[in-house]
Amino acid sequence: MDDLLRNKTFDQLQPGDTASIERLVARDDLDLFAAVSGDVNPAHLDGAFAAANQFSHVVAHGMWTAALISAVLGTKLPGPGTIYLGQDLQFIKPVALGDTVTATVIVKEKQAQKSIVTLDTVCTNQRNEEVLRGVATVVAPERNVEWPRMRLPDVTLRRHDRFDSFIKKARAAEPVCAAIVHPCSASAIMGALEARNEGLLNPILVGPEAKIRAAAQAAQISLDGLAIEPVEHSHAAAARAVELAVTGKVSVLVKGSLHTDELLSAVVAQGSGLRTERRISHIYAMDVPAYDKPLIVTDAAINILPSLEHKRDICQNAIDLMRLLGKERPRVAVLAAVETVNAKMPATLDAAALTVMAARGQITGADVDGPLAFDNAINLDAARTKGIASSVAGQADILLVPDLEAGNMLAKQLIYFAGAIAAGLVLGARVPIVLNSRSDPLSARIASAALAKLVAAPQPMEGLLS
Repeated sequence: MDDLLRNKTFDQLQPGDTASIERLVARDDLDLFAAVSGDVNPAHLDGAFAAANQFSHVVAHGMWTAALISAVLGTKLPGPGTIYLGQDLQFIKPVALGDTVTATVIVKEKQAQKSIVTLDTVCTNQRNEEVLRGVATVVAPERNVEWPRMRLPDVTLRRHDRFDSFIKKARAAEPVCAAIVHPCSASAIMGALEARNEGLLNPILVGPEAKIRAAAQAAQISLDGLAIEPVEHSHAAAARAVELAVTGKVSVLVKGSLHTDELLSAVVAQGSGLRTERRISHIYAMDVPAYDKPLIVTDAAINILPSLEHKRDICQNAIDLMRLLGKERPRVAVLAAVETVNAKMPATLDAAALTVMAARGQITGADVDGPLAFDNAINLDAARTKGIASSVAGQADILLVPDLEAGNMLAKQLIYFAGAIAAGLVLGARVPIVLNSRSDPLSARIASAALAKLVAAPQPMEGLLS
């Protein structure tokens, strides 16, 4: 492609002069056009909807095709300096994904007054069928221009659809009861309402009733239809929520506006009834646009410096969740800074030990390999460059981090730099525990509630994440 844009002035233009550009219609084009224009008509974006229309397939926005005419006028003929005055259009045939559209302009007539030029405009597909026809009216440039072609920014579309299958599955089942622990903020109450409205959870608000009602009133949120379990303070709310779970009145705990430690202390207290033989641990189930499947990062919130035995439980908790979601044999990458065992780097020793433990049945239901550096865990080319022969390298489903700090930083980098959506859950107790942040988007809160519901009321999920 020429790096310079050149034009023709009014005096240089002659009837019959012509110029064209060609463009393949890809899904990204339609998604980007919808994002910029706001035209989210499902006929252009949703194959299931479009299948029932008269064309039986997704069709490109008419104005996407028309925009190619503008591109020819502004960059080729007449080129830079052209002022668009008017355009009439006739849409003749639909443009489908995969079509190659050629947009052509032909000088029709010059009007000496004010340097006005009319041009025939036509777009054809790869079968040379006309899909659009019209006439453009422009003011042609008065002087010649050679101008460097602008380098367009690289654009990456962030499609968040990794969670769709299990959220759909969760919505299809009856809601489960959930204790919202100390929901004394607008965000905590709103989260409860969102989960209820999505058909995921039946919330019970556990906390000081006056504070709950005051928070709802300040946020102008109605509590109609929500049950309240009144207690005096946040510590009592955590204890009462545990009691409700032990007696089977709720199947999920959701952290409200109390500190995580306060809630989890009640869960793991001696005699609480929610402890199991398994260490509790946190997972982030992540929808990372740049990765082609759901990804679990564990542990980023609870176990600060986990021992080898703790890591075994952390690993097994994540595996059990991934298997519940339909991944028959997840791949677990045990992360370290390098992919070789180094006695001076304890994370590599633990990774090697966990790999052997999995081989000998101390960790079950998954392929476990480590140590693996992050790039080798999630990128096949990086793994091959290092000569790593592994069923896990380059295609991990679960990233087991060395400690809480590494997990927290990794997860938040994926969220804020890579545009990931992260659903947070605590596993290893007799009921799942939702840990949401006030900064979480709605999509993350819904995904967290859906995961908790599926853990609380397991259903067949074969093939959803295969």
